[in-house]
Amino acid sequence: MSHPTAGSSASAIDAPEFLVKEAHHPQNGTLLGFWIYLMSDCLVFAALFAVYAVQGRSYAGGPSGADLFDLSLVAVNTAMLLLSSITYGFAVLKMQQNHVRGTIGWLLITGLFGLAFLGLELYEFHHLIHLGAGPQRSAFLSAFFTLVGTHGLHVTFGIIWLITLVFQIKRHGLIPENRRRVMCLSMFWHFLDVVWIGVFTFVYLMGVL
Repeated sequence: MSHPTAGSSASAIDAPEFLVKEAHHPQNGTLLGFWIYLMSDCLVFAALFAVYAVQGRSYAGGPSGADLFDLSLVAVNTAMLLLSSITYGFAVLKMQQNHVRGTIGWLLITGLFGLAFLGLELYEFHHLIHLGAGPQRSAFLSAFFTLVGTHGLHVTFGIIWLITLVFQIKRHGLIPENRRRVMCLSMFWHFLDVVWIGVFTFVYLMGVL
């Protein structure tokens, strides 16, 4: 009675592992899952926009957006986020060119623009609270702080993710896993840009004009 050789035994063991790995990491499966997550996040922001649409004129005898918003400051803040989207595009281009240092450099520049955006947003919140226009002042301000603050939290998480990704690329290079992570963060970052354009138009511009 013949017995399998060591080589055939190894092949029999390796083949199932390979199949399991392929089944566990299907091609573009992570990107598809991340798109599904972004769609769920769209629902979250859609709900917040809807709440603001309903409560945006409920001033309770307090200040309105025209009394509080500084469009010049918001315009600078918007420019910071839009520039960060452009620099992230450069990071993706460098990744496609297999340029590790270039990818890391542009990611760090993107993070700096993101931090500038958060700094200006925190300054605005502090200024409004100092004026007595905190979230407890009226339904309008509660909806405003919730919507803009939720977006700011997303930017914060994006920066933390970006910093983690920089360390991963620095340690392991542009391996397929890191390339996939760069593309997922790219979708997330551009999604935040789109949401902020909605905030800038619907909350700030309409609030002032």
